[in-house]
Amino acid sequence: MTALVGPGPRPDLRLFRPPGVYRAQSDSAVLAEVIRRGGHASGRHVLDVGTGSGALALAASRAGAASVTAVDLSLRSVLATRVNCALHGARVAVRRGDLFAPVAGRRFDLVVANPPYVPAETDDLPRHRSARCWDGGVDGRLVVDRICAAVADHLSADGVLLMVHSAVSGPGATVERLAAAGMTASVVLRTSVPYGPVMRERAALLERRGLAAPGESVEELVVVEARRAR
Repeated sequence: MTALVGPGPRPDLRLFRPPGVYRAQSDSAVLAEVIRRGGHASGRHVLDVGTGSGALALAASRAGAASVTAVDLSLRSVLATRVNCALHGARVAVRRGDLFAPVAGRRFDLVVANPPYVPAETDDLPRHRSARCWDGGVDGRLVVDRICAAVADHLSADGVLLMVHSAVSGPGATVERLAAAGMTASVVLRTSVPYGPVMRERAALLERRGLAAPGESVEELVVVEARRAR
């Protein structure tokens, strides 16, 4: 089990997490808090893309969503999400597949995403290792850009995307990609957190590429909000 910690010192949710499933950390907690405080999920039909252990799907359900659908390519993540939703009494439809493929033709009022975004050595994304949960290719944007390109086709007329990722992955590029896809986007939250295990492991790589200062140990997380342009 792992704890998703909210803004206070006590665990907010306890989640079942088998090996190979993303451990909900600060990025998940930050986005969950944005969802809660902004009332974004209340009465809305919500899609959680790349759900992992289901942390954001559960956050949306607890925030009063009318319905929640969670998608992940990993079979282990799908099973973990189903277990966690059952444990917490949340009615969530869980589907296995690549990003939006399992919900083709459907539109949602809110799409939430905490995609893999950590810069890696290559653009060859792992398929069967834990690193698939965080590797985002050389610039950290392979999955982020795919979401930017496709999300507008899955939003209702007044639908909203909320996506969290690291500042090292280029929030400006995210806003630009979403604009190119016909959306109005902006960074609505920036917050700094200590490096987690993956960022500590990649610190030397980030320094070599000029994405982090020597000895850096704090990461800036951003939440990007986007709406279909009218």
